[in-house]
Amino acid sequence: LPSFPTRRSSDLDELARTILLTVRLPRVLAAALLGAVLAASGNAFQMVFSNPLVEPGFLGVSQGAAFGAALAMVLGLRHDLAVSVSAFVFALAGLGASSALARRFRFGGWVLRLVLSGIVVSAFFSAALGWVKYAADPLRELPDIAYWTLGGLSGMGWKRLASVAPVALVSLAVLRAAGWRLSILSLEDAASFSLGARPGRERALILAAAVAGVAAMTAVSGIVSWAGLIVPHAAGLLAGADGRKSMPASIALGAAFLLACATASRTRLPGELPLGVTTAFLADAGFPGLLLRPRRTGV
Repeated sequence: LPSFPTRRSSDLDELARTILLTVRLPRVLAAALLGAVLAASGNAFQMVFSNPLVEPGFLGVSQGAAFGAALAMVLGLRHDLAVSVSAFVFALAGLGASSALARRFRFGGWVLRLVLSGIVVSAFFSAALGWVKYAADPLRELPDIAYWTLGGLSGMGWKRLASVAPVALVSLAVLRAAGWRLSILSLEDAASFSLGARPGRERALILAAAVAGVAAMTAVSGIVSWAGLIVPHAAGLLAGADGRKSMPASIALGAAFLLACATASRTRLPGELPLGVTTAFLADAGFPGLLLRPRRTGV
């Protein structure tokens, strides 16, 4: 009988080590960073706007970032830095448009007006993204754009992670440091000013940091919805409403939630399920339970 070469155990160990260090580890770190950024940004949005229903996806930030990333790709600007800058610009435009529309609406309370304006802006960027997909090259550009709309980390590597990690980490550092101010900024402007805050300037800084982190991570992961909405609610139940406690709790829970979703996306089916689909499934299953439980009010 002919003899066939067999792999030695050392070769298998080297292959396993290579897969772990070059494929698995950057994806794990990216999932944790993505979850932390989305949850921290959602917590910041909810407290700054005094609205428990807002998150990056509801205010047009995620949709604007996805449109900016897709537009950069269609225009031939496929470098990660160019894609991230374009995503940030349109994410900031989405947030600004949502806030401006909410202030100009003449009916309903602030919560209702902000939700309605977010729906309008998100729908606009979704339509614009559809136009970009229609104009994209179906063989070279359209598959990448479709990846953004569903969300995923399958293309993550050390180089791509390094291109967005500094922005995401600075965003998290700013939001974590501002956690003790969020409770003050959630009050009316007069009350915030009487407590020593500068509402306009501080809110703008916090929102800019949140948008920068979301845009940077969306540029490499696509739209991952619900994490920015459900995780801050869970953190509020566990740690209370004070921003000094809810912000670090949101960061930790967001990282754990996205790690669980990324693992489920990769292992539950023969093929890898898009990450945005998994987060939507799990969040939709858990969100009603969070709303039915009483919120802690201790500070």
